[in-house]
Amino acid sequence: MSSGFNTDVHVGDQVFHVQTEDRGPSHPVIDTAVYQHGRILHRLASSYQEFAQSPEFSADVLGERVQEQHRRVIGDLRAGAFTAEIAAAMELAVRTGGIQVQLLNPTSWLEGGNVSLDLEIVRRADRQPQAGAQVKAAIEGASEASHYAGTSDDRGRVRIEFPLPPLGKGDLALVIHAQADGSKDEIRFAMRSRSK
Repeated sequence: MSSGFNTDVHVGDQVFHVQTEDRGPSHPVIDTAVYQHGRILHRLASSYQEFAQSPEFSADVLGERVQEQHRRVIGDLRAGAFTAEIAAAMELAVRTGGIQVQLLNPTSWLEGGNVSLDLEIVRRADRQPQAGAQVKAAIEGASEASHYAGTSDDRGRVRIEFPLPPLGKGDLALVIHAQADGSKDEIRFAMRSRSK
């Protein structure tokens, strides 16, 4: 059975989202990603293949390992261990120009079987709102392929709401795609895997 943790971490005036998941018995890896505005800034993957095959293996101990890795990455983030990586990722985003789509409610977008996405689209160069961006959202891995769309307002904001579609088996992800003035951006949020 896979397990995971999600935590918003405040470092100065910035907010990061740390997500740690056990990828499950078919892919025995504990995966931690540090996100900001839906973009992965740092990733740590730890295999537990040997532990999974040992007599000491138990779901409780695995859960403790997942939680420990999650806590360790949060501690490293707060201690500034990823400052260079984060600065490089942000510099690359500015240099590439175009637009950037950001999910403003990364921990509360799915509630009671309904998806409610609060999104903001900004220009990378000056971080100003991008009006008129065409935004689409979908759950990759859903049993039925459905896309939901909206257009950003003068503040670069758009809300897209839809019922959570029936989910398939395997890896699932929320995928958000934005397009404006010939520029595109896409973000993905991994959802808990279902058994295959």
